[in-house]
Parts: sequence; C-alpha cells; structure tokens
Amino acid sequence: MFLSNCLNVNEKGHLTIGGADTLSLAEEYGTPLYVMDEETIRESCRAFKRSIDEYYDGHGRVIYASKALNCLEMCRIMEQEGLGLDVVSGGELYTALKAGFPTDRIYFHGNNKTAAEIKLALENNVARLIVDNLTELRLLDKMAGEMGKQPKIMLRIKPGIDAHTHEFIMTGQIDSKFGFALETGEALAAVKEATSLSHVALTGIHCHIGSQIFDTDPFVLAGEVLFTFMRDIKAETGLTLSELNLGGGFGIKYITSDDAKAYDVFMKAVSRKIKEKAAEYGLPVPFVCIEPGRSIAGPAGLTLYTVGAVKEIPNIRTYVSVDGGMTDNPRYALYQADFTVLVADRAGEAATEKVTVAGKCCESGDLIQEHVMVQPVNAGDTLAVLATGAYNYSMANNYNRIPKAPIVMVKDGNSRVVVRRESYEDLVRNDV
Repeated sequence: MFLSNCLNVNEKGHLTIGGADTLSLAEEYGTPLYVMDEETIRESCRAFKRSIDEYYDGHGRVIYASKALNCLEMCRIMEQEGLGLDVVSGGELYTALKAGFPTDRIYFHGNNKTAAEIKLALENNVARLIVDNLTELRLLDKMAGEMGKQPKIMLRIKPGIDAHTHEFIMTGQIDSKFGFALETGEALAAVKEATSLSHVALTGIHCHIGSQIFDTDPFVLAGEVLFTFMRDIKAETGLTLSELNLGGGFGIKYITSDDAKAYDVFMKAVSRKIKEKAAEYGLPVPFVCIEPGRSIAGPAGLTLYTVGAVKEIPNIRTYVSVDGGMTDNPRYALYQADFTVLVADRAGEAATEKVTVAGKCCESGDLIQEHVMVQPVNAGDTLAVLATGAYNYSMANNYNRIPKAPIVMVKDGNSRVVVRRESYEDLVRNDV
C-alpha cells in the first residue's frame, strides 16, 4: 500500500513512520515537520554497500551525495555506515567537518568552487576534488603549489547520454554547465593538461548523467563510454587511471506508478559491462565509486502539515491549504514533481477526494500537488506528503520570512530532534 516499508497504519487508523504515530509527532513538535526514519536510511546504505562489495569484489566505495540532505546527524550516520561523503560547497564541507567525518572519505564536487572553498578543502586534505573546468584546474594547481600540497583529483566528464528524465535535472548531455565534453575533445585536452601540472595528481574520471532514472541502460552505457575513454587516455598519455566514479541518479518511488528497481539491479548490470570492457581492453578493473543521495534519504522521509482552509471552487477544483508550502518543498513549483499525499488521520481509508494542496506563501504558484486523490479532508487534519527526505529540507527557504521546519528522526517508535525549528529571532539574527 505504501511507498516505503517504514510506513504503516496503526489501530487508530493513523499513519505511522518507523513505528511512531504521525499525529502524535505533529502534536509534539508542531508542523510543518520533516520526519526521517533512521532504519530506512541505514538499510539503504547497507544495501548499496552490499551491492558494490558483491559486484566489484569489495573494490569500490558508496559515497553519499549530501546535497540530498546534509546535516550533522546525516553525516554521523554515513560515517557509522562506512560510506564516503560527496559535498558540493564550503557549507556542506564545513558541516561534515563539524560532524567529525573522516576527510579521507570526502569528495568535493561543484562547477564553480571558490578560492575560499578550495583552500578549505586543501587545508583539510579531502580525499578527492572533482574538477569541473580548466579555470578551476589551474587555480587548484596554483593554490596547491603555494600550500605545499598535491591533492588527488578526478575530472568530471559529460558522456553525452540521454538519461530519459526531466530536462531540468539532466546533467550528462553536452549542453550542461557541468564538466568536460567528450564529443568535442575537451575532455581529453583537460586530461593532458592535468597530467602536465606539478601540484595535482589525476587519479580518475567522474560522470553524473541525471537524476530520478529508472532505466539501467543509461548507467550501463555511461560505464562503457567512460571506460572506453580511460582506454583512450592510456593510449594518448600512457596514464592508467585507477578510479571511475559513475555518480548517482537512481530513481525512487514518489507515486505508485514509479518503477523503482532494487539497487543491485543497477550494480550488477554496470559491473558486468565494466569487467567485460576491462578484459577487452587489457586494463585493470578500476576502483568504482557511486554517489546515491536521493535513493538513501528520499524514501526515509515525509513532511507533515496541518490543514487550514478547505476552499471548494465549484466545477474547478478544491484547494486544501496547509501551513507550509514552497518554503519547505519547492520541488513542485520548480518542476512539477510528483508526490503521494495522505490524510494522516485516516490513512487506511480510500482516497476519494481530488484536491490541490496549496501552501501559505503569497504566490499563486505555491502548490505542493495538483489534482491529487486523498482521503476525506477537513480543517485541522494532519496532511502527510511522502518521500520528501531528499531535496526538501536541502532546498528550504525563508520566503515571506517563514522559519524553516525542523527535522525529527524516528527509530523503533521513538523520536528525537536532529535539526531544530527556526525561530523568528533566527530570521533577524543577521540583520543590521
């Protein structure tokens, strides 16, 4: 019935997550409220780790893409589960450092790293810097030389693959702000320049072909294209790269029709192709990294709201207004993302009413979902939007001076705050 195994309905007919009654959580912590199930997070980490250990013979690493949900507690969980951490900004790196995350498992991405961010990464000896462009490559080499460092780097490559996804979240095609293009020769030229520099050590290449991908074929093709490029690098430069980072983008179930596959389906298919090409080209199988983010955090979370006005416009639609909106979930406003919505008070009942869930911001586009079927809904009910563990808190904002919602972690029916609710005082803290 539900999108995630951590969800259920109790004897009162209320929606539960991780054994905790969502109405009780809403009453205790207030709404809007992000809720994450710790066991779901950990089991996803372990499933990815089991897959990469099995199909790459332990010669690989799962790196959590922390942009999906970055906070101290998520960093701690990733450290405990033995994962690496992908950061894309100074703020994400600083959070990882504050959490005590081992820097030899931190991978620093980003298409426009500032000098200050590069300095922070070099000072803390992060595992890899994934270089996006020649300007960054040259700046990094200069700064590393001045600091007496020689960081290990990977180059981000655009493999030119159509990932069959929404154009706003396709990042592997040639027309993208990310990385070096293969088709134009730009990628090979970048490799040659990187190998000529004295203060960086090129260890591998990286790609990310998009997000929310259900088909295994694009991942298999990306693996083949990048490994073939590694062969070409060997032929052109004599350098045998030892690392291949295939990014993330594994799709999750937001609605029942989403065909989310088990993680090892992807691992098995891609590893078979990598090993096949390694044998064909006479090259060693590289150390393979993957970067799941959404698929670890997304299914583990939901957002709870309190219903305010229910406004019926005859023959048009019924608006159900909630006490959150595009400030805590901007994904529908950005690209009409699908979500499953439940009335948590009557989660076991049939969804018989078609409604549009509206936020409280002063914007007509502040909607969470349009024309979605829900259980009978009234003012004062608790509304649950499922699979919001990824890219919701991360993208939260203070439009209309609305404080950001807290995050509560649940485990075995017990709950704890891992990110506090912002106060009005927090909103003016930096004003002068």
